[in-house]
Amino acid sequence: MHRFYAAPGNSSPSRFGLDEADSYHALHVLRLGPGDQAEVVFRGERYLAVIESCQGTGVTLAPLEKLPSTEPRLSVTLFQGLPKGDKMDLIVQKACELGVARIVPVSFSRSIVKLADKDSQRKTERWRKIAREAGKQSGRCVVPEIDPVIPFRSLPSCFPACTAVAVPWEECGEGGPLSFVRRHPSLPSLGIVIGPEGGISPEEMDVMLRHGCEAITLGSRILRTETAGLAAVSVFFGLYGEME
Repeated sequence: MHRFYAAPGNSSPSRFGLDEADSYHALHVLRLGPGDQAEVVFRGERYLAVIESCQGTGVTLAPLEKLPSTEPRLSVTLFQGLPKGDKMDLIVQKACELGVARIVPVSFSRSIVKLADKDSQRKTERWRKIAREAGKQSGRCVVPEIDPVIPFRSLPSCFPACTAVAVPWEECGEGGPLSFVRRHPSLPSLGIVIGPEGGISPEEMDVMLRHGCEAITLGSRILRTETAGLAAVSVFFGLYGEME
């Protein structure tokens, strides 16, 4: 079943309009037409809909029935240390597929990449497009938020939005995700902080601990930054029952 996000500017509860890019994709790539069905997400709700009309570059659909939400109950924010190369593309895509609500790229002291403002804006726009496509592909009812890159000094101000924050750290000797969940058996929101290739410095860890974060281990093996975040998100969603 093909999926689309309704364009807010020309949609209502009784009629869904697609933007120009999605309309073109529906008409000229997927070869859809009046009478064909698709899934449409409108205002965070998922619907089975039927194409009513195709005029020029616009496609209009009518809802047939409301479908169950695919969103996890646990709202996860991934604070991802800025990696080098195109690794962030992969992280954004897969984290969105898994169900994260928000991704905040963070420049740590040991981050290899240092983005200028212009480059940061361009990268953020790219990651938001990747998040939208990943959300569409995986059937998400909302497009995950992708924040602009922030410096580490701004990171503590983000923590109050999370009920608890876990920080996988290679120097944490014991106490992994299972121990964390036993301390927090029920959470509405969770933050996960992942360091860059160079890791999190002891000074940065001290700052986060003073702001209520909890250091955890992800086992005895050293995970790359692009692996650690996705592993942590998967494990926490599993332990909190979001993969049942």
